[in-house]
Amino acid sequence: MNSVSEKFRKNRSFYIIFGLVILVFLLSVNTDLAEFSQHRELRIPSGFFYYTLGVDVLVIISWLLILFCRKAGVILFPVFIMLHFALHNYYLSTYLYSDITVLFLFIGLGLLEVIPRWNDMK
Repeated sequence: MNSVSEKFRKNRSFYIIFGLVILVFLLSVNTDLAEFSQHRELRIPSGFFYYTLGVDVLVIISWLLILFCRKAGVILFPVFIMLHFALHNYYLSTYLYSDITVLFLFIGLGLLEVIPRWNDMK
């Protein structure tokens, strides 16, 4: 029991940072769902939502891969975030600050937690 609590204390900042990353990303998902509910009034193509919600699912999968210490998640996470940003920029000409904030948090804080663990990752 003592080793589990010690392990959590050691990894507390890792979980806090990646909890913050997914929380900010959920703002983007909320924007996607709000646009979906208003797509007729805003005249947004319906295919846009299949693309963006699919990318949202891929971002969450890559976030889970990061939590399970997989290098593929660390590489794919920023790629999928940029793809999500590009889809919004192409279809709606909108600049999502939540995507930029997620990238900033991941690169600025997340990699400070992940890079020292690369040797431990399988």
